[in-house]
Amino acid sequence: MSPTPNTPVRDRLRIAIQKSGRLAEPARALLASCGLSWRESRDRLFCYGESLPIDLLLVRDDDIPGLIADGVCDLGIVGRNVLEEQGSERASLDRAPAFREYRALGFGGCRLDIAVPDGWDWQGPQQLDGKRIATSYPALLSRWLKAQNVDAQVVLLSGSVEIAPRLGQAEAICDLVSSGATLSANQLKPVTTLLQSEAVLAGPADALDATRGELADLLQRRLDGALRIRHSKLLLFQASRRVLPDLLPLLPDAETPTVMRLDDGDDLALQALCHGAVTWQRLEELKRAGARGLMVLPVEGMLA
Repeated sequence: MSPTPNTPVRDRLRIAIQKSGRLAEPARALLASCGLSWRESRDRLFCYGESLPIDLLLVRDDDIPGLIADGVCDLGIVGRNVLEEQGSERASLDRAPAFREYRALGFGGCRLDIAVPDGWDWQGPQQLDGKRIATSYPALLSRWLKAQNVDAQVVLLSGSVEIAPRLGQAEAICDLVSSGATLSANQLKPVTTLLQSEAVLAGPADALDATRGELADLLQRRLDGALRIRHSKLLLFQASRRVLPDLLPLLPDAETPTVMRLDDGDDLALQALCHGAVTWQRLEELKRAGARGLMVLPVEGMLA
């Protein structure tokens, strides 16, 4: 993405995140775990990066793809559902892609589902032919209907989609589903999934300039490390060399353990980075297999 004439080149990276909502706090916590810190403006809309030249802009999640497209922000943390909806809308208008998903971030999981009344005997997408479907995601729904060769009417609603069948506005809905409790409360059931969504790091379709590109690469390396160790623990223990064949199968989620000989005998000290839960039951199984002096330590940071 080249700067236009008379437009100053920014030497700081700017990330848009949700100001409030279900992705707001997890996004800030994840960025903080990458070593970022900020000084927040009085209006709480802008956070000036203090540890690195990486600033935050706090906005509505629906605005994030457009801010990336316009070059106001370099990156954004947004739901895949929002990114895909606006990307599909641009495609339907024959507009070039302006943003893309860089990587999934592992929180804010949900899915975009078609849901129908409990009394329906669901036979497949063709059952929606000629029906009205209420949704806040018209572009994604229209794309799916076209792919399924289903001729249905898309009813756009900005909120409370799940009550549309009860109000006679539609026969079915297409909406985000987390636990499914809201659907059940409205006598609806999910029947097919259009999109698996979660929080993602998004950026421009074209490359950033050199300075901001380097900052974006640095941030993504730190994100990789932070995400990798989110549920990881460092396991330390001692064991005799002869019991290693019994111990190693009990560490299926661990990276190759570091093994050090303690003396001239068969005693070894081992450390293993485990990426799954290290439960009491697991520790007891290791002890029965011959491990001793078991110790579990948190992992604060990691760079591959």
